[in-house]
Amino acid sequence: MRFTKATNYALHTMLKLFEASPVKPIGVQELAEMQGVSPTYLSKILTRLVKAGMIESVSGVNGGYRLSRKKDDITFLDIIHAIEGTASLFECNFVHGDECTIQAVMKEAEEKMESHLKNTKLMDMASKANIS
Repeated sequence: MRFTKATNYALHTMLKLFEASPVKPIGVQELAEMQGVSPTYLSKILTRLVKAGMIESVSGVNGGYRLSRKKDDITFLDIIHAIEGTASLFECNFVHGDECTIQAVMKEAEEKMESHLKNTKLMDMASKANIS
């Protein structure tokens, strides 16, 4: 199982925005340089996070991005779904009539992973990294 690099960048960006001042937004250039990625590529990721309602874009000379939801309300699963979507990781390609037993095992594993990611908040990660 593998998440795209976009999810990696989104998680790190959200952690950076979490530790930033809610008053002063962070520009895309600074966020991109921090991760060694192009601002154009990161902008596409930021757009998905804006559409998901987790961050907001502030225009102007001192513009950039900042969290738009409460810090203790953002989960890893929220961020992953904003980037990867909500489609199942495994789909059986065979017609079995009843539910495929292989599909059932994979679905159960995915549900357990999603439950863990849903219960892991960005705030938990920030406290582990000594960020408040």
